[in-house]
Amino acid sequence: MTSNPPADTPPTGNGGDSRSPRNIVLGVAGGIAAYKACHIVRGFTERGDSVRVVPTASALNFVGAATFEALSGHPVATDVFDRVDQVQHVRIGQEADLVVIAPATADLLARLAAGRADDLLTATCLVATCPVVVAPAMHTEMWNHPATRANVATLRDRGVTVLEPAHGRLTGADSGAGRLPEPEQIVALSLLRLAGIGLPQDLSGRRVLITAGGTRESVDPVRYLGNRSSGRQGFALAEVAVQRGADVTLIAGATDALPTPCGAEVIRISSARELADEVDARATDHDVIIMAAAVADYRPSVTAPSKLKKTSGSAPTSIELTENPDILAGLVDSRRSGRIGADTVIVGFAAETGDGEGSVLDHALRKIRRKGCDLLMCNDVGSGRVFGRTRNRGWLITPDGSATDVPDGTKLEVASRILDSVVRITAAR
Repeated sequence: MTSNPPADTPPTGNGGDSRSPRNIVLGVAGGIAAYKACHIVRGFTERGDSVRVVPTASALNFVGAATFEALSGHPVATDVFDRVDQVQHVRIGQEADLVVIAPATADLLARLAAGRADDLLTATCLVATCPVVVAPAMHTEMWNHPATRANVATLRDRGVTVLEPAHGRLTGADSGAGRLPEPEQIVALSLLRLAGIGLPQDLSGRRVLITAGGTRESVDPVRYLGNRSSGRQGFALAEVAVQRGADVTLIAGATDALPTPCGAEVIRISSARELADEVDARATDHDVIIMAAAVADYRPSVTAPSKLKKTSGSAPTSIELTENPDILAGLVDSRRSGRIGADTVIVGFAAETGDGEGSVLDHALRKIRRKGCDLLMCNDVGSGRVFGRTRNRGWLITPDGSATDVPDGTKLEVASRILDSVVRITAAR
């Protein structure tokens, strides 16, 4: 078994080829979230890509052409009659490797669905044969209107990736669904499409419970026992599951400062027992349960009520530990007993290192036999791999002992591969 390459190596150029930047068209519609497009431009250009911003005329009421030109290094035009000698309304779309529209207003969604070509952006979209990613942003009432829902369905039927919007503060005092996802989320999800990974609506109608991050077991009010998990893989699973149509609940322990997955309900916990309680309370209501959290195996038997001070002589020289509940095995037992549905898909994770008793894969194979889950994602976490990194790799293991290689990729890419397997398992039941 070969060792993993560094898990944090960023992709460069065209699919990892640094010789030629990818041509990305960023469409910007006239909504208050247009200012976030500036950060999206930067997100792509910092990866070595060439970005051409094509705003609507109304978008320039929010962000001036000079700003987009300075950030992208390309001229900005809005009308099909601009630079007619260069046939821009055809050429820009023909040369694009990816079209991203962020924000997309309700009006622009309607024009795209109708096949309009009354400005440079809509004409470009009609010409483009590359992947198209649309990030809507509007008030909740507009997003939920039957006309908008029909337009979204039409675009998705044509192969356009229409992202689910975030929930949160909108214009004025309003809050709800319709907020533009954070720029880094839009860039990352768009890069999935460039990698040839789709976001089909194959989890529509499914309720998916995902755990993420590490647990912290208190020693006293200041100190805790924990692990190096950042929560990135669990958050990536939630992000992709939502975009594939699932109703997602994310139970998150200690995590990095990660943006909330769009549309997911997030429940915060700290300890393994809190995680066990939340999973137990929700397991019966979900079709898929993915245990991506790094759960502490042990906790201090006694938690000091006040900080243990070195000078007082109360600081312990050792800490007695008690084993935490095995949440994954408990879920499998609940399915066997009929407490949760027999068709519930249960996915576990194994963060392993090789030792004298076996390789990483050996330990993972023993774990899936012991736990009894339907699928196990195994990671080699030795030498600083995986934890806290933006990339991942490993193996997907099934109960019959087969192991499928998951090649190095971003954690969103790995999440997509895991969910592909979940969809196959679900379809077979």
